[in-house]
Amino acid sequence: MHLHFVIHEYFEAPGAFEQWALQTQYQVSYSRLYQGDNLLSNSEGVDMLVVMGGPQSPATTIDQCPHFDSIAEQRLITQFIDANKLVIGVCLGAQLIGEALGARHKSSPEREVGKFPIHLTEVAKSHSLLSHFGEKLEVGHWHSDMPGLTAEARVLAYSEGCPRQIVQYQEWVFGFQCHMELTTDLVKELSKHEDFSEAEKYPFVQMPDVLAHHDYAQMNEVLYVFLDKLTEAFAQG
Repeated sequence: MHLHFVIHEYFEAPGAFEQWALQTQYQVSYSRLYQGDNLLSNSEGVDMLVVMGGPQSPATTIDQCPHFDSIAEQRLITQFIDANKLVIGVCLGAQLIGEALGARHKSSPEREVGKFPIHLTEVAKSHSLLSHFGEKLEVGHWHSDMPGLTAEARVLAYSEGCPRQIVQYQEWVFGFQCHMELTTDLVKELSKHEDFSEAEKYPFVQMPDVLAHHDYAQMNEVLYVFLDKLTEAFAQG
């Protein structure tokens, strides 16, 4: 199994996704766009594409952020989907999947920064890949937008602040608006790049001192099991 990560900013690193890949001794490669790496030209030789988050949106232009080409990323996502390969998008990555499939991203009803519960939808409660989540799971959040939905998309989880937390677009294509990959170190870096000046206006925004003291290990373990199940199912065809 060969995974390729698209990373927009150093402080939006793969975290638990990368830890899982290294623990399972899968081949891992990267496009660290913030330091000038190129995107893959195609999906050849790669089994799973993981597109990470970032402060950009799918509408961000190259003029606004020279190292971020939304259209090129959407094109790469489409190539992986057309090749029937695994695709996971996190936050911005999830929104880019929706855009690649023709579904425009939207503003989330609430800005969410912190650790809050997600709830499985009825369709997700019998989903084999999510059976270990339980009906409610505390996970990380760091967003103001949410992914668009295609006609075929299934919402698998929601939160009080956002109705689209986990979306399955196709059999092997998943968008995570939530951040199950966060670790304490990642949260500390993210906090340095977040504006908390009006945090009191938002019911789902926690301050850095609170964020730094959460335990993120449980949600990481739940993510690992999901990825184990997903790759096993994919290998079995």
